[in-house]
Amino acid sequence: MSTRHMDAGETAALVVAAREGDAAAQDALVSAYLPLVYNIVGRALNGSVDVDDVVQETMLRALDGLGGLRAPERFRSWLVAIAMNQVRGHWQDRQFAPAAVEEAHDLADPGADFVDLTVVQLQLSGQRQETAHATRWLEPDDRGLLSLWWLECAGELTRPEVAAALELTPEHTAVRVQRMKAQLEAARVVVRALDARPRCEELRGVLSAWDGKPSALWRKRIARHARGCSLCSGLWSGLMPAEGLLAGLALVAAAPGLLAALRSASGGMAPVAASSPF
Repeated sequence: MSTRHMDAGETAALVVAAREGDAAAQDALVSAYLPLVYNIVGRALNGSVDVDDVVQETMLRALDGLGGLRAPERFRSWLVAIAMNQVRGHWQDRQFAPAAVEEAHDLADPGADFVDLTVVQLQLSGQRQETAHATRWLEPDDRGLLSLWWLECAGELTRPEVAAALELTPEHTAVRVQRMKAQLEAARVVVRALDARPRCEELRGVLSAWDGKPSALWRKRIARHARGCSLCSGLWSGLMPAEGLLAGLALVAAAPGLLAALRSASGGMAPVAASSPF
């Protein structure tokens, strides 16, 4: 389900009813906005076993904090900001717990990979599929930005909402987006180079020490090869603008079990008195 068809008045009415304890309104908010949060977190934390936990924590924090939301019609912008704060908190926790990172990687279920879910559910092919696969090669900060920009291109978010979630001005956001798009374009070429058959022999030599896992370091190495290689340099040609490829794409649906878990966890919600800048 998309939230792009919910007007501000409809959302505000749900928020007001939900913070007054209306269980049906709370359920409606969770049901309507869970897909949006799932897509933000899933794409930002692709491959992490903690995606569902971060999504659930985001939704529960939002429900618990409704009493402090001064402008109910801005619920979506406020929720997106909470989601990105939770993503940043997850990155910080992992940064200071390297052992946990390795453990999480070992436990990751390839079948739950968000890129694969995106390709399968949305039936992506051609350059859209290449773009989805390319997101694996971005650094965490760029993946976080991409998760918002992807939804902006798809019509789910506005640029002011993206800027607010990043805690940046619209101008600074535009600069960040341009830099990220350059990295995404390089990653798309990397995907092409690795998928090419037969594979470039010189590239085989470059990849001799590669462990097979996408990373920013190897994106740079493979892209550098593709720029200087007479065989691979043509892979830079014909790349369609990513924003055009992402325009109008649907949201990836969350597993039914996630919604059920949220409904169970949010059985009682007490409004808080703290104010919110939104």
